[in-house]
Amino acid sequence: MPSFVRPTPLTDKLYEYALSVGVREPEVFRELREETSQLPEAEMQIAPEQGPLLALLVQLMGAKKCLEVGTFTGYSALWVASALPPDGRLICCDVSEPFTALARKYWAKAGLADRIDLRLAPALDTLNQLLAGGHAGTFDYIFIDADKVNYDAYYELGLKLLRPRGLVAIDNTLWDGKVADPAVTDPDTVAIRNLNAKLHGDERVSLSFLPFADGLTLAVKR
Repeated sequence: MPSFVRPTPLTDKLYEYALSVGVREPEVFRELREETSQLPEAEMQIAPEQGPLLALLVQLMGAKKCLEVGTFTGYSALWVASALPPDGRLICCDVSEPFTALARKYWAKAGLADRIDLRLAPALDTLNQLLAGGHAGTFDYIFIDADKVNYDAYYELGLKLLRPRGLVAIDNTLWDGKVADPAVTDPDTVAIRNLNAKLHGDERVSLSFLPFADGLTLAVKR
């Protein structure tokens, strides 16, 4: 047996309890989450308990300039935008017009659309354009939750865009447990597994790997 204390196993009942006492979800946010849950791609949405954490981190940092790589229907963006001051801005990168149309609807309904700048283009193009436009070292916070094979590229470009002591949050780093099974070698799993190993040894950042939801890695640029 390992000589450390394991996290408390989350039964369905305990998970529902945790959500009931731990997530102060505004009505508009809940409506977006529930509408998204009806989509075939619903599993792409972050878990409800992740939203308040991301918002709290942004609030604690006093962040004003944020970036999201992979927006889907905009649930995580709602949480982050809600934690920004009125002059704060969140740039969202995505390629799907249908998904982000749903996001825009709820951003407007929540009164947060003016804090969100959606860039519909491949995220690598957007990130490189931001670097070329003089934005290196200026972002407070970056959230990565997009196509997994490009995670390493998003991370590297994100570090260039982050200011010192800025935060990058990376979703799905447990990847439904597949990263721990060396027999699983599909491109997405390999990409996340390789990035996890790289982050563990990356002295450019301070690191925390949170084994909740589908895994959330937090890295602060030194």
